[in-house]
Amino acid sequence: MEYVSPIPLPHETPVNYGMLGPTDAQRGRKLFLTGVVLLCGVLVYLAYTAKVDDPLHLILGLAMFALSALPSLLWARSGGSRFPVFETILMLCANAYAMPVLNAREQLALYAPEIITRAALTVMLYQLSGIIAYSAVRGVPGRTSFWRESLVTNEVEKLIVYGLILSTGYIWASAFTSWVPREFEGILRAVFYGISILCTFISCQRWGRGELTGTEKTVLLCTLIPQLIFMSVGLILIAAISLIGIGLLGYVSGGKRIPWLVIAATFAILALLHTGKTRMRTKYWDERYPAPTFSQLPAYFSEWIGYSLEPTSGDKTVSQKILERTSLMHMLCLIVDCTPARQDYLYGKTYGYVLPQLVPRLLWPDKPKSHIATYELSIYYGLQQQEDTNTTTIAFGLLTEAYANFGLFGAMLLGVFWGFWLKKLQIWSTFSPMFSFAGLLMVLLTAWAFNAELTMAAWVSSLEQAVIVVLGLPMVLRSLFGF
Repeated sequence: MEYVSPIPLPHETPVNYGMLGPTDAQRGRKLFLTGVVLLCGVLVYLAYTAKVDDPLHLILGLAMFALSALPSLLWARSGGSRFPVFETILMLCANAYAMPVLNAREQLALYAPEIITRAALTVMLYQLSGIIAYSAVRGVPGRTSFWRESLVTNEVEKLIVYGLILSTGYIWASAFTSWVPREFEGILRAVFYGISILCTFISCQRWGRGELTGTEKTVLLCTLIPQLIFMSVGLILIAAISLIGIGLLGYVSGGKRIPWLVIAATFAILALLHTGKTRMRTKYWDERYPAPTFSQLPAYFSEWIGYSLEPTSGDKTVSQKILERTSLMHMLCLIVDCTPARQDYLYGKTYGYVLPQLVPRLLWPDKPKSHIATYELSIYYGLQQQEDTNTTTIAFGLLTEAYANFGLFGAMLLGVFWGFWLKKLQIWSTFSPMFSFAGLLMVLLTAWAFNAELTMAAWVSSLEQAVIVVLGLPMVLRSLFGF
């Protein structure tokens, strides 16, 4: 069991928002057992279907997959009473690093077996460092108002699902009208994306706990589904996938059960869209066909699905195509192959762009772009010229950036960083109401855990914008309306 000091505050009954009784503990144990059985079954299946030339890569791939799932299993066994930020970050390693080693032979064919082995060991060092640091951290729950005071009443919290109407309206207006002033587009996008994240997570968690009424469920579905559709019109699915992920995490953390039917349907739809996405981008991006209007959405998605269902060259399955689009292992292999044999370590150069991202652009109009570290890596390793970065951004990922800067030591430090600080935040927020500053911060961190493809500067920059908006919004509401 994890250690959390039980020292209470005087005259206070602490409330653990995520776990409120023996029923939740029992559901947590069932979720843990379900997860163990599922993990064993998946490992057996992956071992049977793996496409590897080196038996060592099979062992390393399965080990990475198991280490990715371990924190989530321990979270479920403990009752799932805290925000699963660290667990989500490590779980994403399964798809980004473990699966490519087991099933993406073509994608890694350019690299010698020893390079793939070194890259896999780098991932495992990162995972083990994080897990060990996370397990070793001790602490006392936060006591100040930042951690303990709810910013809104319970009655207001029950209305949070209706905030999705606002965010859906903005996304529609941004995608299909010219109503949104261009000079305010960035700020408004951050505001309404933050609202969408909060409303989705909290509403889905309440649904998992059985607290949503039939009307509230209808509002949730009738606003969330259009949001996902509007987000996908630009042929970039990461925002929609992140919103789906945060909703599923909210439901699982609230109800301690897995919505298998929803997951299966979601995977099938995303698999279909991923398959035809390349041809759609060729037409609407490269050939510059006009984007669809709102009334043209049925024809637009029919065309997209039609491309997805058409036979393509080669014998790749849909799952293999999705794997190629979500893999970060090939980028890690590239950096491991080049560094330090042909390119020296960067020794923290890209991390020098992190702190400047905290300065508002209003105060520093010429501050570096949020993706400046990504551009630096692309140019340094010869993947792009300076002018290419204006139109294309390459996904490196936090782990690849850490290795490019400090090698294996960087991978270990990144794991320790996540394990230490995310465990500290989880302990400090043990008794935090959902609508305390701490609760809102943890919701955002859980959502940003899905942004595994970013560099640290881009990750911090986007998180900072969301934090300013999401933590500032409840303060404004309380100041104006007395909530």
